[in-house]
Amino acid sequence: MVFPNVAGRPDTGGMLLVHRIFRRESGLLPRLVRAVPDGDVARAEEIAEHYLWYAEILRLHHDTEDELIWPLLLARLDLEAELVLEMEEQHRRIDETLVRIAALLPPWRHTAATVFGERLAEGLDRHRALLLTHLDGEEHLVLDLIADYLTVPEWDAAADRARTGMARRNATIALGALLEEATAGQRRSLLGNLPMPARLAWRAVGHRRYARHVGRLRAPLAG
Repeated sequence: MVFPNVAGRPDTGGMLLVHRIFRRESGLLPRLVRAVPDGDVARAEEIAEHYLWYAEILRLHHDTEDELIWPLLLARLDLEAELVLEMEEQHRRIDETLVRIAALLPPWRHTAATVFGERLAEGLDRHRALLLTHLDGEEHLVLDLIADYLTVPEWDAAADRARTGMARRNATIALGALLEEATAGQRRSLLGNLPMPARLAWRAVGHRRYARHVGRLRAPLAG
């Protein structure tokens, strides 16, 4: 998620890329839950594991902002500080939806009962609505503040932390998710910044493994 900086200002294109992943996955998840046949525990387990991956990288993204970005902006802004405080409050509300989903997940995961699945899907719908409002606000109101008030090293430190944590959960899925949403230039940058062994592994087996993963995961929604 680290891209070449432009004119000495942080390049926030990496955040837009990660946001596209969150938009995609938060939209897919309630549909995937609703598509699980009643009683198909194996399928419910697969979707539950995918949700846990999503929730972990979303929390990592928000924790990075809370700890490494918002405090710097608050120390340097005047009137615009209200925007940052609103972003923090939205993080809190989104986290509450994740807590509610965490409570709804086990009954469905272990039984695949449709009644539990619908409750979970409704919780995921509510989560997505709040998340999209938050992402829109960040993109339209806050990214310019980050570019104006954070230094390149400060931004790179946050991006490095998020990238490393995302890969730790599942490097192949993380890279595939980024590349799926990346522009051609971002793809070149992402692959070019990988260590050579990781780049070769992706080209040899990783891209096929990711394609199989998403193909199996999204198969019920195809067509």
